[in-house]
Amino acid sequence: MPDRKPTVRKSGASRPATRDTSPVGKTSAGKKAAVNATPEKPTATKKAAAKKTVTKKAVAAAEPAPVKKAAAKKTAAKKTAAAKKTAAKKTAAKKTATKSAAAKKAPAKKAPAKKAPAFKRESRAAMVRRAHQINRELAELYPYAHPELDFTNPFELLVATVLSAQTTDLRVNQTTPRLFAVCPTPEDMAAMDPERLEELIRPTGFFRAKTKSLLGLSTALRDRFGGEVPGRLEDLVTLPGVGRKTANVVLGNAFGVPGITVDTHFGRLARRFGWTTAEDAEKVEADVAAIFPESEWTMLSHRVVFHGRRVCHSRKPACGACAIAPLCPAYGEGETDPEKAKKLLKYELGGQPGQRLKPPADYPGQPAPPMAPPVGAS
Repeated sequence: MPDRKPTVRKSGASRPATRDTSPVGKTSAGKKAAVNATPEKPTATKKAAAKKTVTKKAVAAAEPAPVKKAAAKKTAAKKTAAAKKTAAKKTAAKKTATKSAAAKKAPAKKAPAKKAPAFKRESRAAMVRRAHQINRELAELYPYAHPELDFTNPFELLVATVLSAQTTDLRVNQTTPRLFAVCPTPEDMAAMDPERLEELIRPTGFFRAKTKSLLGLSTALRDRFGGEVPGRLEDLVTLPGVGRKTANVVLGNAFGVPGITVDTHFGRLARRFGWTTAEDAEKVEADVAAIFPESEWTMLSHRVVFHGRRVCHSRKPACGACAIAPLCPAYGEGETDPEKAKKLLKYELGGQPGQRLKPPADYPGQPAPPMAPPVGAS
């Protein structure tokens, strides 16, 4: 057989395209397509994944903020609560301190003093009517009111009144018996040795100044008035150690000449009663003299002084035991409890001796005791 030469394909020749209908061919083509398509899908997935990652990170980053805000809110709430508690404690402490201060300053028992404004608004005529009513009430309370110095003549009353400055009438009454036993007249006193006179009146206090006054007034009585005590205010006030108060005491009680005696008790009560606002004794005398008739001046002085010494004291008035409390603008300045007020009463109202060693016959209390003899005296 003749040899057949192999068919050689030219390099540039192409074989007609044949369609691959086999399942394998389809599979390969799908695979190729899939292979060709896969590079695009991972890019989208990555982007999506990246987006998810960014979102997660953002969420993760954003999640702590509410927590922080919540924590901040809790901290702020705690601080606010603590501040409120502190403020409440301070407020409570202030209220307690205010209540304590108010309790100390204004005792509950002084509430009745609210009556005072009603008297402050009263007219002059109403005040005068009330003053006269007080005088009548005091007259009923102290029908035995009298000068609380022992004396038997104008000279003894003048000397006793001078000695009564800055001391009690009781101490004067305990001192004058020895004094008048040695020098019963102005002439006798004017001739006294100053040291001897000082020794006799020493218990009354301020004995040197009082000795000078007694020697001066007794000398003036001897030389200018014939050894007699004058019965005129103008003459009495010219004597050494004698002022208007002393002169009015002597004129009202030794000569029967009406006068208002303004001592510390009278001045205090006149102001408490609303009769005057003055502190000066002469101004007080003038204000009170304009309220009462002249015929009442001397006894009014005794009644007011009696009440001041027994009931209406300077530091602790016995308001709860006062008969004229409804008429007094100063009611409530002192003890208003009746039982406690009774314990503050003095002299005969308190069951104690009076100030005179020789009181008037109608005095309801006990006479004062004489001065005890010095230690070592026989």
